[in-house]
Amino acid sequence: MTVIYPSPIFGPVKSRRLGLSLGVNLQPADGKICSFDCLYCECGLNADRRPQLPRPTCEEVTTALKKKLQEMASDGVLPDVITFAGNGEPTGHPDFLHIIRETVAVRDRYCPNAKVTVLSNATFCGRDKVREALMLVDNNLLKLDTVDNGYIRDINRPESPMYDVNDVIGWMKRYEGHCIVQTMFMRGVVNVPSADGLPCKTIDVDNTGEEYVRPWLDALTEIRPGSVMIYTVDRETPVKGLQKVSHAELDAIRDRVTTLGIPCTASY
Repeated sequence: MTVIYPSPIFGPVKSRRLGLSLGVNLQPADGKICSFDCLYCECGLNADRRPQLPRPTCEEVTTALKKKLQEMASDGVLPDVITFAGNGEPTGHPDFLHIIRETVAVRDRYCPNAKVTVLSNATFCGRDKVREALMLVDNNLLKLDTVDNGYIRDINRPESPMYDVNDVIGWMKRYEGHCIVQTMFMRGVVNVPSADGLPCKTIDVDNTGEEYVRPWLDALTEIRPGSVMIYTVDRETPVKGLQKVSHAELDAIRDRVTTLGIPCTASY
């Protein structure tokens, strides 16, 4: 079963990549708002998760974050990271910059050793205010599952018809290393329902082949991120048939990244 997270604060949860993570969800508590509609999203497909409630305000986020950190401090357990994730793309919140500024201030007061982290699909990372905000956080994780626009259209399914991964690569380069590229590797053949009652579309989701990995490595050479995180399917997905990539395959891709001089971790 896919999940919808509470808003604006959820957890803490143990993250396989980040440690003890206190989540910040800038989307409504009853649904999903995202500029992607990924087949593997643990929150489900956009059309099935339309919210009725509004997004939380900056004041609501800040107040709830302070309260939760005070509770955690009294219990003697503070988070390793404060992670912006949840039910959709966090950088799409209209007050994202103000929220990040307030979060950094709250972090500095209540848990200065925690890292402020944003998990983003990178669709808005070229906007000036979003870039300003992401330059303030410790861990700026930007998604790049492939550099093939056709694959992205089929698997990540951007909401905007103007989406072009080459634009995203250019935006990532502007961060001058202050970003962590995150990439999902998987395989499988899936049937995806089409709009307007048309027959399902059959899609091969395997992005581990050389035709995908080699151009992706070339893009990393251009972007020069601070590091790369690669991972595979770990939770239930809304579209059935997605399969994990083996440890050996992920490790082989990881080693090719490190050969470029870029630190890389693989999560299974």
